[in-house]
Amino acid sequence: MPGPLGDREYGNRNAPVTIVEYVSLTCPYCRAYHAKVFPRVKRTYVDTGKVRYIIREFAIGQTAGAAAIVTRCAPKSKYLPLVEAYLSRQSEWVSQDVRPDALYKIAKSQGMSRAQFDKCLSNQSIIDGLTEMKQRGRKLGVVGTPTLFINGQKLQGTVTFEEVKALIEPQAS
Repeated sequence: MPGPLGDREYGNRNAPVTIVEYVSLTCPYCRAYHAKVFPRVKRTYVDTGKVRYIIREFAIGQTAGAAAIVTRCAPKSKYLPLVEAYLSRQSEWVSQDVRPDALYKIAKSQGMSRAQFDKCLSNQSIIDGLTEMKQRGRKLGVVGTPTLFINGQKLQGTVTFEEVKALIEPQAS
């Protein structure tokens, strides 16, 4: 059930398998999953109509929260590219303190203006929606990222393509 911000989803809405991923953009395990596993899952299952894939933010820390707010301000067509950019370029922006200029540099690479970016960071309805999403994730047992639910079955931490495939295949045929 999507929260007040709606879901960012990809693939066939009527696919036999739904994957819900909870992600924190500062998480090194999320970066590894999106570099090594997600592209194969997308190519093999999402792009072929077997899987509906939903990404939900589960920001761990203020820096991840700020990046999540920015991704939600972007147009839907730029959401996934921006998530991927924040994950793959973590070394450029992740730190103890929120660094707006470093965050903006990545948002700018996806076409966001500084005015849009600055307005975005103070968007209270997005902030509230992300808070609600994280609380909902906690109720489902999300304690760290990435956490995937594949038709309700939970995988978390260092997730491999083989683990994801094993849960998809019996239900995708």
